[in-house]
Parts: sequence; structure tokens; C-alpha cells
Amino acid sequence: MSLLQGQLSETLIDQLSNQLGGADRQQTEVASNLAMNTLMNALAKNASTPQGASSLLSALDRDHDGSIMDDLAGLISGNSQSKSADGMGILSHLLGGSNIFNVVEMISKGSGLNRNSSMNMLMKMAPMVLGMLGKQKRQTNMDQNGLMDFLSQSVRNQGQQNQASSLITKILDRDGDGSAMDEIAGMGMKVLGGLFKR
Repeated sequence: MSLLQGQLSETLIDQLSNQLGGADRQQTEVASNLAMNTLMNALAKNASTPQGASSLLSALDRDHDGSIMDDLAGLISGNSQSKSADGMGILSHLLGGSNIFNVVEMISKGSGLNRNSSMNMLMKMAPMVLGMLGKQKRQTNMDQNGLMDFLSQSVRNQGQQNQASSLITKILDRDGDGSAMDEIAGMGMKVLGGLFKR
């Protein structure tokens, strides 16, 4: 999380805000934190088994080597030509169809962004998170066990810093019964904005 947040300079946050239809800086920062938190939780969940970790390791070697981090401005503006910039493809693989809607609702309620802007944010953050992870893997030569440990430790650390992680975990663990809005509202999403204010 810290590695990726360090990449998001004030200029990039401003560019993100503009791409989200003029969202203010606070909304953009809250939404980006929620998106990062959710994606890291989803990656940790997917890589919690040896088979899942092996699959993720292969994806990092094949498609997400971290080079996308050298062109964040292009990714944010939508001008990146990298195949690793396919945000929707990443989300579909990580979250599944029903959970994407749930996560978009969570980001919208937590940040104050509308659903379209929240979806746009999630699609831009997905390649960043995979790129950060791929770059970390390359720099530290992580193997399968190292990747599993890195993700689980990252999620534990984030969970200790804020209460949102437990809410995100509940969303990712749901089977999805079509009544996401009522359930998300009942899980206390209104507190998320306050949790992420700096």
C-alpha cells in the first residue's frame, strides 16, 4: 500500500480527479485508498492457496512486470498502450462479476463519488496494484511462498491501520444474492469516508 501510495503524487491525484469528472481531491484520495485496499484483499484471498499463488505468480511474470508504473500518467489518461492496462480484465478475474458491483457501491458510498466515477477509479487502480506487485516481485525475486507472505502481511498491516479492511473482507466473501445495496448500507459503509480522511 505504502509503495503504491508513494507513486501517487499530487499531480497524478489531480489528473485522477479530472478523469473522474472533476471530483475533489479528498474524494479522489478516499476512493483510491478504498480501491487499493479492496484489490490487495482480493489478491491476498486469491493467492491464499498454492494453486492461486502459482497462477498469480505466472500472471505477474507474463503480463504485469511493473513497467506500467513508469507510465502512470498514460494509464490515468487512458493513453497507455500496455496490455497490462486492461483494468476490466483484471477486475473480472480478481473479483468476479457480482463482486465488482458490490465494490463499486462501497467506493461510491465511502468516497461520495458516483458509481460511474467509482468504477472508473477501480479500473485505473487495478493495473497500478498489479504493476506495483509485479515490480516488487522483480526487485526482491519473490517466489510463490514469498508472494503469499507479502500479500497476507500487507493485508494484516492495513487491517491494523483502519476498520475498512473487515468490511471489505465481508464483501469479498459474500456469494452475492442481488441485494448488495441494502447489505452494504447495513455494513456501515457511511463510516468509510471518515476512516480515510487525512
